[in-house]
Amino acid sequence: MLGHWTHGEAGTGCTVVIAPAGTRGAVDVRGGGTGTRELEALSPLANAEGPSAVLLTGGSAFGLAAADGVVRWLEERGLGRPTPVGVIPLVPAAVVFDLAEGEADRRPGPEQGYAACQAAGGGVPGRGRIGAGTGAAVGKVLGRERATRGGVGYAALRVAGGDTLAALAVANASGDVIADDGEVLGGPRGDRGELLRSAELIRDMPELPAWAPRSGQSTTLVCVCTDARLDKRGCGIVARIASAGIARAVDPAFTPLDGDVVFCLASGPWPPAAPGPAASWSLTVLGTVAAALTAAAIRDAVHQARLSGGRD
Repeated sequence: MLGHWTHGEAGTGCTVVIAPAGTRGAVDVRGGGTGTRELEALSPLANAEGPSAVLLTGGSAFGLAAADGVVRWLEERGLGRPTPVGVIPLVPAAVVFDLAEGEADRRPGPEQGYAACQAAGGGVPGRGRIGAGTGAAVGKVLGRERATRGGVGYAALRVAGGDTLAALAVANASGDVIADDGEVLGGPRGDRGELLRSAELIRDMPELPAWAPRSGQSTTLVCVCTDARLDKRGCGIVARIASAGIARAVDPAFTPLDGDVVFCLASGPWPPAAPGPAASWSLTVLGTVAAALTAAAIRDAVHQARLSGGRD
């Protein structure tokens, strides 16, 4: 299930992905300016196989407090890692910097994380200027005033073997969002309102301009979900391959200015397929599709933001 909490006036929000019981999960971190919580629970060396939920939130580091509300909502329903004293929900979280969009002193907290859980449901999620994408923008090299608005995007596909994959993306990159054919979908605006290419502008900037984004103020967040039979290692491989989708749809990507993070959650039957050529091929297929869906979801975020009232 997936739910949003949105505050349009403050330009912020949060988005929660509630995982089915028994879900396995992993994460791939590429950006140099991440803001996160409990990612270590998704490490291959950690005892827990997967999270109870994943939170994507605005509010920069302040927004991580929204995970407390998600934890409370899950505990009330007995969802989490079993222990002798009760369940303990595991909620990895990652943030986007949206404090410059609306009201910097209003950001998601525990009540807002709880509200996002209350709003969670199945089906195609809300997209555009909603949840964690409410205050998002892309192409910030000439300053946020000349950037294109980002948001939440989504893409899904059933592969030939019957497994389903879906990618949810929050597009708040410092770089541009690029179409399949190389066209700039979202980037900085020139004096006449035309879309420019950040990579070309950066090439001609010998020094950091005063208006350019700083480290930790931009990011692309992605959560890939599948019903495939993957363990934590398999989720990590799929998340790593899926990160290629960010590089296809965002230019430049994985910079010191960005906090790019890709989660992968798998809720398929247990145990996973035994290691071998067939399992390796399955991971290759799933990762390849996940990368394509990641790119599609990032592009969808900019498209949906435009439909919901963002700057063209």
